[in-house]
Amino acid sequence: MTMDPATISAVSALSGSAIGAMASFATTWLTQNHQDHMQRLDKEGSRRERLFAEFIDQASKAYADGVVQEDLDDPAKLVPMYATINKLRLFAKPTTIEAAEAVLASIVKTYETPPSDLETLKSQVAGHDILNSFAESCRQELTQLR
Repeated sequence: MTMDPATISAVSALSGSAIGAMASFATTWLTQNHQDHMQRLDKEGSRRERLFAEFIDQASKAYADGVVQEDLDDPAKLVPMYATINKLRLFAKPTTIEAAEAVLASIVKTYETPPSDLETLKSQVAGHDILNSFAESCRQELTQLR
């Protein structure tokens, strides 16, 4: 079985063209897939940043209110924080959730502290930022995401 040289040239040209087209397709697909993945990670990071910042804002306000109030006169003040913690449970790492729960426990403790012990509490808090461990956990989580 012998092949005509013209047939060999035509088959070679078609094979080369097909290989080039497949390589171009694969390169385009891989590039697009990588870009889509990076965009998803960026959106996820932005969503987490917004939710982390929302919790920090809510916790700061509730803590400030707890320092000046003698007791928790309206439990509804803490509802937004509980809601945000439950949103965090959807995607945040366990360490971040534990840190958020510790912040909430500190805030509740602040509300429960009698006015006579408030000065002692203020001196303890002055050297300890209740949001520090939560913020560090959030930073680690966002760094690992990106």
